[in-house]
Amino acid sequence: MHLTVYQNQARGAQMATIAELVHDQAGDHGTALMAGDRTWTHDQVARAAAARAALLADLLPAGAHPHVGVLLDNVPEFPLWLEGAALSGATLVGVNATRRGADLARDITHTDCSVLVTDRAHRPLVAGLDLGIPDERVLVVDDPAYPGILAPYRDAALPGTAPDPATRLLIVFTSGSTGAPKGVVCSQGRLANAGTALTAQFGFDRDSVHYICMPMFHGNALMANWAPALRAKGAVALRRRFSASAFLDDVRRFGATYFTYVGRAVSYLLATPERPDDADNPLRGAFGTEAGGVDMRRFERRFGVRLTEGYGSSEGGMSVTWRPGTPDRAIGPCPRNAALLDPETGEECPRAVFDTAGRLLNGDAAIGELVNLGRNGFEGYWRNAEADRARTRDGRRYWSGDFFYRDEAGYLYFAARGDDKVRVDGENLSVAGIEDILARFAPVDSVVVYAVPDPVAGDQVMAALHLRPGAEFVPGAFDAFLAAQDDLGTKMAPRFVRVVDRVPVTATNKVDRVGLRRAGFRTAPVWWRPERGAAYREFTTDDRTALLAVYAEHARDGELDV
Repeated sequence: MHLTVYQNQARGAQMATIAELVHDQAGDHGTALMAGDRTWTHDQVARAAAARAALLADLLPAGAHPHVGVLLDNVPEFPLWLEGAALSGATLVGVNATRRGADLARDITHTDCSVLVTDRAHRPLVAGLDLGIPDERVLVVDDPAYPGILAPYRDAALPGTAPDPATRLLIVFTSGSTGAPKGVVCSQGRLANAGTALTAQFGFDRDSVHYICMPMFHGNALMANWAPALRAKGAVALRRRFSASAFLDDVRRFGATYFTYVGRAVSYLLATPERPDDADNPLRGAFGTEAGGVDMRRFERRFGVRLTEGYGSSEGGMSVTWRPGTPDRAIGPCPRNAALLDPETGEECPRAVFDTAGRLLNGDAAIGELVNLGRNGFEGYWRNAEADRARTRDGRRYWSGDFFYRDEAGYLYFAARGDDKVRVDGENLSVAGIEDILARFAPVDSVVVYAVPDPVAGDQVMAALHLRPGAEFVPGAFDAFLAAQDDLGTKMAPRFVRVVDRVPVTATNKVDRVGLRRAGFRTAPVWWRPERGAAYREFTTDDRTALLAVYAEHARDGELDV
């Protein structure tokens, strides 16, 4: 049945759903999906999705939650089951494949999964776990028996009834850097709208090839890459897991025109050996977050494609989009329905004031939490009323938990995630701003700035540096570098500096700042300034013992493990 008929039978002119977009693939023989050496047309994908929807209908017992857990890497079965869930009105739960043991079991049971789709590589992870799912509802997609399970449904028709736009399609987990990850609810309508918005922003069409290398259990790949590909009837090219060394070869082989990134991925790409033909590639655009201004410029010079930074969340409560004219380091213009509010008083923060070198002079007042004052797309967390209240604490506005400052022209600059704030001597500092400055230090490949508790009150600044191959950290050279940075405020220089072999990341390639914070200065090698303005020197065991005594004296030693 063609999409137009399907829409009219269901709801007339209401918003699109993912199920409708899947329906509209039927009869289209253009390329829809590529993985390895295999290719599927849009029609083949739609028919495969219909088969999985029919199988799901027979698998689910009466009264069961129609929740399908998918524990897979980026393999073709992931999008096929996602589209099958959309057609059947079921909910797909993206299971984080890096979780283990009781944490993994918690994710699956908390979201009431009645069916689990996995493969032989991941099946041992759930062996022996009490998931409440019988063996016949655990589908192993690369098991020899799997084609036989699907065979009776190969010719299944696409369903003729349309799920409502509000039908829950996804539960995707937050990165879970603090506490248990929260399950973010996303409806069919919201996911379709995300695809529509990005298609309009980037001008995607049938010739677009979307390279998905970020994990599909996370919102970045689903909302910012897969959904717009479906909306534009472009093609999706899958990489099982992100590989910096394979990235450019994949892009050329698939003819990829667009990809998304999160956190550390851009730094990993820039760390690969440079080749003179790196810019000879079909990429036309990329979208993501937290790349950092220095890396963005390096990437564009090397690969010939501009990275578009945006701000958004899987929750759908707020987004900020880059526009032409956006100043360097800014994310984009503040939306008309948003404001920066002081989370304690609820008052709007004043505009940022900068000196001639670009230093933020009034961070304590200007840095505030980004709040959506109007309608928003937040649809709640799965069975987590406390987290819901934290996001909509006054009953209607959406509090993002993230902090920015705003210039006189209305452009927003990212300061910190809610749990990444740094407050030194009563002044809020921008983590992102400090990182951009330290990234200029020639030996540095990448840098992470985070707070460690001050022994008396507030925070101190700590930086983890990952050095370029063959480089070493020379304290005197770092002192001289900092002294030459006109835009480095007096409180922004790190008290502690740590050199790491590899920047730790979460399963979604976001920097694991919580792990860095908890380690703090209780690791090695670390350098420090015993007092502001002093030269950096090695932080010795005796230094650590003496400093920990100061924390204990002020009853602040417990803060080091938060």
